[in-house]
Amino acid sequence: MQIGKGHAVRNVILTLVVFTLSTNAGGIMSARSNAATTESRNKSIVEASFKAWSDGTGSPYNLLTDDATWTIVGRSAASKTYHGREAFMREVIHPFNARMREPLKPAIRRIYTDGDTVIVFFDARGTARDGKPYINTYAWFLDMRDGRVTAASAFFDSLEFNELWTRVTPLGAK
Repeated sequence: MQIGKGHAVRNVILTLVVFTLSTNAGGIMSARSNAATTESRNKSIVEASFKAWSDGTGSPYNLLTDDATWTIVGRSAASKTYHGREAFMREVIHPFNARMREPLKPAIRRIYTDGDTVIVFFDARGTARDGKPYINTYAWFLDMRDGRVTAASAFFDSLEFNELWTRVTPLGAK
């Protein structure tokens, strides 16, 4: 009798283990599927914002939440963390655009996703108010939530940026 009970207990345990593993595997597969869907959606949203930027009909800055942080890494004249979309736009983007005769046009080299993060590696070029070209290469790490950017870290050639920033006075500056 003991042998039979041992087999029955093992069978129950084995059944529970198989059930648990299959249930968790389904959950894992579902989580992976959801993550892939989120990554794909975020990538599409960012690509569309870059297309609009290139076409002159929008910009990726429209994706920023009001309380987003934007960190410019390195030693450029604008390197620091900006708290809030308005601060970043007021202190960096508007003064930058006021130095340009022809706006920047981006060209994505590569775009990657990892969970809620979209990484965009791109070149951008435009013409400054003094007629000289501005050409730079960027890498942006964009943390996304619900299709919006909540935090960003930006890397670029600080020497090129600083040269423009100091050489060209923004339109409307006194």
